[in-house]
Amino acid sequence: MTEQGVRWTTEQVLALAPDAASRKAGGRLGTAGPWSEAGSAQGTVWGLCKGSGSRPYRTVVDLAGADGMACKCSCPSRKFPCKHALGLLLLWAGGDGSVPVSAQPPDWAGQWLADRRRRAEDERAEAEGGCAAGSADPEGARRRAERRAGRVTAGATELEQRLADLLRAGLAAAGQAGYGPWDETAARMVDAQAPGLAARVRELEAIPASGAGWPSRLLEECALLHLLGQGWLRRDLLPDALAATVRSRVGLPASADGAPVRDRWLVLAQYDTPDAKLTTRRIWLHGARSGHTRLLLSYGAAGRAPEQSLPVGLALDAELSGYPGAGQPRAALGERFAAPAPAAFRPPGMGTAEAVARYGEALRDDPWLESVPVTLDRVTPVPDGDVWQLADADTDSALPLSRAACSRTGLWRLVALSGGAPVKVFGECGHRGFTPLTAWPEGPGDAVALC
Repeated sequence: MTEQGVRWTTEQVLALAPDAASRKAGGRLGTAGPWSEAGSAQGTVWGLCKGSGSRPYRTVVDLAGADGMACKCSCPSRKFPCKHALGLLLLWAGGDGSVPVSAQPPDWAGQWLADRRRRAEDERAEAEGGCAAGSADPEGARRRAERRAGRVTAGATELEQRLADLLRAGLAAAGQAGYGPWDETAARMVDAQAPGLAARVRELEAIPASGAGWPSRLLEECALLHLLGQGWLRRDLLPDALAATVRSRVGLPASADGAPVRDRWLVLAQYDTPDAKLTTRRIWLHGARSGHTRLLLSYGAAGRAPEQSLPVGLALDAELSGYPGAGQPRAALGERFAAPAPAAFRPPGMGTAEAVARYGEALRDDPWLESVPVTLDRVTPVPDGDVWQLADADTDSALPLSRAACSRTGLWRLVALSGGAPVKVFGECGHRGFTPLTAWPEGPGDAVALC
């Protein structure tokens, strides 16, 4: 980003916070008091923050990196971004002159920035070299792919037998066996190099005795798992796009091989899903010209947020390349032509009935799809007993919110934004209901992150 007076809003900066404690601590550091020698140049912001020690913390944030925002701080925090980076960005976003434009960063910030740019170039060259090496030995790549496919086929065949044994014994027995059989089956799928099958097996273990109607839910999930296993075993008979979807659901790696699409991509939502081993970050983007909605995935080690970060409401001029698969929204971020900047445009919306129909249509291409991204126009959050729904202001239809959404604080931000009036809401629509992620007031106003 060149110095054009374009600054992030306070809400966009705070959306980067990994947790509520960081948000609060960063807010306290968003004033000029603890900072010295702060400055900005060419998409980089830096400063020295007084801490408890004798030396101030050196903090630098790169807003224009090819892989998204990154920061470096000499504090011992393992959070990303740390409270000092958040405070520095808040100070910069304030635009009161506390972070003046400079000709160039100080040596310590410039060195980190140069090292970061060099690593990005090295990684790009290594990736290009790896592709060249792979193309130079297509026979070796083919043999490796065949060996893995053989292991996955053996795993899928074993899984089919285990599902048959489960149904033969009766679903009631699954509620008495505990986690052991599921863990063993999942481990066997890992051995077969089919992590997608392993993940779906692990989801089954939580269903027995999970509440009223659990046998029906277990049967439904077993049927989907059986369908995936059969899809793999008969993949040669499937259309190419559906076969690519099956490979992806089984867990085989794939590269973003779609033609790059350059657009001005609006950041619709960003949220993290942690588990015992990884934190997965999902970033939804909408193309102003193409009209496409695309998903970026990034990962961080357990307990650490992924480094790629794009606050809601910003737009970036960049290229995205799609992954193979029928209706696959996932894409890879390619070349970026400018740093993210605030955007005034919003995605087009639809009614609640159309959103449900879109999910149904998507299931034809991908029966294992949990949800689809949709933007709802003119909906109002209203209570419905113990849950909430989004009522369509122009029809008599409504869309229930997922139970997970009803338990989040974002619901109350949505209710407060609406105040009983219609709003525009982006989220994920699936068989569990609608999960709102971002909302806009009907009139002028910035996007409000709900996750």
